[in-house]
Amino acid sequence: MPTDHIRYDVLTRDALRGVLRQVLADAAAHGLPGDHHFYITFLSKAEGVKLSPRLLAQYPEEMTIILQHQFWDLVVTEDRFEVGLSFGGTPERLVVPFSAIKGFFDPSVQFGLQFESPEAEAASGETPVAPAEATASETAEAGPDADAPKDAPKPSEGAEVVRLDRFRKK
Repeated sequence: MPTDHIRYDVLTRDALRGVLRQVLADAAAHGLPGDHHFYITFLSKAEGVKLSPRLLAQYPEEMTIILQHQFWDLVVTEDRFEVGLSFGGTPERLVVPFSAIKGFFDPSVQFGLQFESPEAEAASGETPVAPAEATASETAEAGPDADAPKDAPKPSEGAEVVRLDRFRKK
């Protein structure tokens, strides 16, 4: 197989993270339009992630947050977003670098993105990125007295995970 000196996999991953960045920046500036809301899954211990010790103990590997009705002070920068959420009635401030995000899903329009973890990307040398269903082993929902549900939402069928190498000439 020829060597990809251009690194289309990296360019595609970065472009799709740019979509996520733009969507969050629009939500920060104008709020969420219509029925749009976001499930964002990220690695809890990834570099640059800031969670309270309480949340880190509760979600030691990964965490899914829901940005819908009750979030505040959403700030989006080039490399991360910050947001205020309530967990079990306790307000928390989260900082999440875009590189820590594993999945993004907007169930109102059945749109999703899935990213491999930085460790998996480094190990495989390839970066699969594709529209996909949002899945997570643990989910935290923001709300005034919301306790974290144990199962991630089940989006309707129809989305398919596609690896970039599926389209490469062999």
